[in-house]
Formats: sequence, structure tokens, C-alpha cells
Amino acid sequence: MTEARPEQRRVTISDPQVMRALAHPARLAIMEHLSSLEGGATATECAEIAGLSPSATSYHLRALAKFGLIEPAPSRGDARERVWRSFSPSYSVESGQAADPDARDAELALVEAHLARDSQRTREWIRRAPDEPTEWYHAAWFSDTLLLLTAAELAGLNEAIHELMGPYRRRLRVADPPEGARTVAVQYRTLPID
Repeated sequence: MTEARPEQRRVTISDPQVMRALAHPARLAIMEHLSSLEGGATATECAEIAGLSPSATSYHLRALAKFGLIEPAPSRGDARERVWRSFSPSYSVESGQAADPDARDAELALVEAHLARDSQRTREWIRRAPDEPTEWYHAAWFSDTLLLLTAAELAGLNEAIHELMGPYRRRLRVADPPEGARTVAVQYRTLPID
């Protein structure tokens, strides 16, 4: 039986200590993995995702819990096995426009960790793309488009994209996905340039 949980919502991370705690490739991988699961995972299960030993992964899980990013989940019946789950299926990072230099540095470190992960995923796709099924090869898309927008239009565009992705984000946590479904990384950025 699954323990009832309150409605999960998007969490905004603004604390520099939490940003620094998360700015580690293994912790990003663990958070992403736990966010995609309904029931949680053990250190051994997360170790495979993080590319670490179960003991090293346990260390990272405890650090994530210390900063309130994950929590212990109900046991699966084996009292020796500790199960962890995320508080939220997604989070955003924002130190705030008036943040001090320490907060800005922490935010930059976390953003750079995300960008490194995203770049690695892109390189891996390009390497294996020729061997992918044709429908997946043609479905993947890279775009770098310049638009001329007002701030209000940009906010509207971001909201529309967020709404479009909503049903597919929720699908990550279902036990029986549609046949042929794969996890897809979507990097979406809208940044004014000079």
C-alpha cells in the first residue's frame, strides 16, 4: 500500500547552501531519478544511475536530505533497506534579482552543472543517433531561434510551453507508460540577448 502524499508542487531553490549541495553531477542524477519515481529508490538503485558505489551514493542521499531536497520513503518491507523519495517532481533555481555575490556564485555553479549535464546528453545523442530507430532519429530536434518579443510576450510563451509539457511531465511517474515511450530530455531556455 502506498502512503498518501500531499499534492506535489514545483519547489524554488534560492538558498546558496542548497544550490551548492545540488551542484554535483551525482546529486543531479539522483534528484532527477527520484523525481521520476512514485515510490522512491534505495542507495543501491540510485548508485547505478549516479555511477557510484552504494556507500558513496548513501552519502549523497544524506546530503540531499539534510538540505530538504529528498526524504525517507515508506519501507518496502525490508527494514534494512532505506528508501528515499523526492519532495517534488520538479524544481527551479532562483537566487533573486537582488541576490548577494555569494548567492549568485552558488546559482552559477548549479546552472553550470546543469549545462554540463545537458551538453553531455547532447553529445551522447549525436554519437548514437545513426543507430537509433528512424522515427526517433527524425523526432529529435535541435533549434536555435531568435525571436523579437516583449517581456509580456516572452512570459506568455514560457507559460504556453510549460502548459504543453505538463501532461508528459506527469506521465513520468506512472507505472504503465504508453508502448514505445522513452524518457526525453527537453532543454528549453529563453534568454534576452544584446
